[in-house]
Amino acid sequence: MKYLNGYRLYQGMAAGTAAVASQRKQLNDINVFPVADGDTGNNLVATLEYAVDAVRPQSYAAVTFKSFADAFLMGARGNSGLIVAQFIAGIAAEVGEAKVLTTQKFGTIVAKAAPYAYKAVSKPTEGTILTVMKDWADAVYRFRYCNNFVQLLQQSLDVARQSLAATPEKLTVLREAGVVDAGASGFVHFLSGMLSAFDHGSVGKVIRQKGKGEESMEREKVEHRYCCEGLLTGTELDVERVREHVNAVGDSAVVGGTAEKVRFHVHTNTPHQLFYPLMKMGDIRQPKVDDMQRQKDVLHNRASDIALVTDSIADVPLELQDKYQIHMLPAILNVGNSEFLDKLTLSPEQLYQVMETREDHPTTAQPSVYVASQLLEFLSEHYKSIIVITVASALSGTFNAFNLAAEQIGEKGVEVSVIDSKLNAGAQGLLVLKAAEDIAAGHSHQQVVETVREKIPNTKIYVSVSSLKYMVKGGRVSPMQGFLANALNMKPIASLDEEGRGISFAKAFSRSANRKKIVQLVKDIHRDAPLEKYAIVHARAQQRADDLAETLKEITGFEPQYIMEISTAVALNAGPDCVAVCLMS
Repeated sequence: MKYLNGYRLYQGMAAGTAAVASQRKQLNDINVFPVADGDTGNNLVATLEYAVDAVRPQSYAAVTFKSFADAFLMGARGNSGLIVAQFIAGIAAEVGEAKVLTTQKFGTIVAKAAPYAYKAVSKPTEGTILTVMKDWADAVYRFRYCNNFVQLLQQSLDVARQSLAATPEKLTVLREAGVVDAGASGFVHFLSGMLSAFDHGSVGKVIRQKGKGEESMEREKVEHRYCCEGLLTGTELDVERVREHVNAVGDSAVVGGTAEKVRFHVHTNTPHQLFYPLMKMGDIRQPKVDDMQRQKDVLHNRASDIALVTDSIADVPLELQDKYQIHMLPAILNVGNSEFLDKLTLSPEQLYQVMETREDHPTTAQPSVYVASQLLEFLSEHYKSIIVITVASALSGTFNAFNLAAEQIGEKGVEVSVIDSKLNAGAQGLLVLKAAEDIAAGHSHQQVVETVREKIPNTKIYVSVSSLKYMVKGGRVSPMQGFLANALNMKPIASLDEEGRGISFAKAFSRSANRKKIVQLVKDIHRDAPLEKYAIVHARAQQRADDLAETLKEITGFEPQYIMEISTAVALNAGPDCVAVCLMS
């Protein structure tokens, strides 16, 4: 094969992707750098498959390469995925308008593209995919006069394999774990698959590294808890400005892109400090935050064979999520053209600032079936069964999304129970906490499910709303109703009916009268059916929540399970200064 056109390029990319996909688990198992979070295989496969699915090949090699560059940038996942995306972007930048690529032209282009990948990484480290990528590119340049792409790829692949085998010599963490670099291994698998496509469909040699990568994660302390990534879009993006900001909030930063699209990746403990300022630089798309501490728990410290999952509408403090290893899928918050993840990439204070300063009111969206499927797929590989407790289906499509996701993994033989809590906020949180306690006590999957369903009718939420202003903005209350309530200084108490639909439970005409109604309500409920537990959640109303907790302690004789900020997705409609009492009898 003497030249490469757009169609042959696509064929090679597709074959390379299939080769990496076949080694996904092995790449996860040997993943130890920059953090041993066991997902390099997942991220590389997701990146490659997105690009192959998105691109429609054209005859011109340059056109197809540029299509791949855009698709890789859109679909890049993880550190290695973004480095590959930036390498492809470098090739596209150097390819010009070429209809076909000879071996000489191809060798020159990839040699010039390697520095693009290095530039994307804040602290380039040798012994990683960067090293193997550069060594391969140099070899392609050296062998470029062979006039045969099969021969060129075979010779350069041999060099890449040697470079991969040498990665432990360059990086101590690899040597100690007894593995090669996972990202670099994935790159070599990709090259091998591409060669097999060009070499008349023959099966290329596959490197299989049996490693002890996961063992190092068990010993390793997770210094930066969250692996964050996303896409920034616009018309005149300043890539260097984005890079400076991303570098400042954590480590393992990788940033690459163009004036129209910039993909970023970083490990940090403060996702909200990463994402919120980026909204001033462009539109945030495809936000993704992986909890590496929870991933470590799953891989090495599972507390039970039953995985417990909920969505971010459930208010459960992080310390309790950690104690019981609760997995939480975030709802989406849309602010203008930017997307945020509830409880992760936008803090309550940032949300309230947005609500007070922007004319367009933020909106919410449920997690996609795809994202829910990814979570359940991961958990199904490590747990015997999964219990999912969602926000009321009358309020959100999250329940349906998880049901569809559960159907997709049903063939694996892992039992998945998806429960409609018919609740939200702290009430949903209490239900999740009850399930967590029962799982920790050793109850069976079916016992936990039965108890949760029995507790749903006995779990309530009553929200003291200071103003209907935000319900009007969110479309939950008509402008006329809001106007009348404001004119009468009405302070409603909102709740949920038996099916989880929002209702106006009671009305008061002052904050003190509102509080008295809630206190009397708790007294009546506790008298008729003593409370098992209760919680208080609020939106920028800590003092009101603390004062209410003192009163309820006198009534019940015990402290609330927790007091915390309400989900930002719920605060959108309830508004700042709301306080909610959540009860379980």
